[in-house]
Amino acid sequence: MRTAPLPRTDLVASNLILGLMRIEALSNEEIRALVRTALDAGITVFDHADIYGSERHGCEARFGEAVSFTPAERERVLVQSKVGIRDGYFDFSAEHILRSVDESLAALRLEHLDLLLLHRPDALVEPDEVAAAFDALQGAGKVRHFGVSNHTPGQIELLQRSVRQPLAVDQVQLSIAHAPLVAAGVAANMAEEVQSTDRDNGLLDYSRLHDITLQAWSPFQSAATGRVFLGDRERYGVLNDELDALAAAYGVTPTAIAVAWINRHPADIQVVVGSTTPQRITDAAAGSELPLTRPEWYRLFTAAGHLLP
Repeated sequence: MRTAPLPRTDLVASNLILGLMRIEALSNEEIRALVRTALDAGITVFDHADIYGSERHGCEARFGEAVSFTPAERERVLVQSKVGIRDGYFDFSAEHILRSVDESLAALRLEHLDLLLLHRPDALVEPDEVAAAFDALQGAGKVRHFGVSNHTPGQIELLQRSVRQPLAVDQVQLSIAHAPLVAAGVAANMAEEVQSTDRDNGLLDYSRLHDITLQAWSPFQSAATGRVFLGDRERYGVLNDELDALAAAYGVTPTAIAVAWINRHPADIQVVVGSTTPQRITDAAAGSELPLTRPEWYRLFTAAGHLLP
């Protein structure tokens, strides 16, 4: 598993993240097995959100009940959570951020979060309120570092004008089959092509220029169906042929190749794997350091239906 310093922080992180939005129905033993598999594979980052579960903090509470890190493990693992989505609206008010973090810590049975991310952008955000909340959380030792999720460069700049702490990460949707973040730049200046439409306001290049780490959620999901593209030969037959061929060549599974496609990008994107199946975590981890060549990377890109001018 590749690990590296997380820019703009004092953290060292794996390039795979275990996403925990689906663990609520698992037994304590199943949750512990999932976490142990991740740790054994070298994954050091665990991703939560206050809204994951059938009720607020549901998945965080299940994690807190099932998992107890030793002091040595807690030193090397990073626990992050997200805040801001409420029932029917978004809320970046200082009051909500502070209350939700306290509730997350109680549910997780932890003294601090290593990263707190603002979830979907709040159109009514008051950056000074966010700044006050972040200062209070960091000053109290409850949150070490901060970031965002699904934010554009302009939204990050607006927050960063008030927030003293660097916004170190931005969690966004990205997979081979859902890649407007990458594909728009490849088709730049081709006005007749839908692919050339920039839906992210240059976020990929912006993140590289400002040392913001992107975290890719739903790395196995397609844009066309909203379902997993692995094994979907009806819509993604050519892509699955390429995935199978590369998997055979490298002695791994297609899951590992899908991860490797994201990890191969020089932006050093982290991949959030949200499976509750330990074997899928092991399979994904095999793609962490897999060195796809440029021809292989582009073959997968075009096999997914993206234009290469």
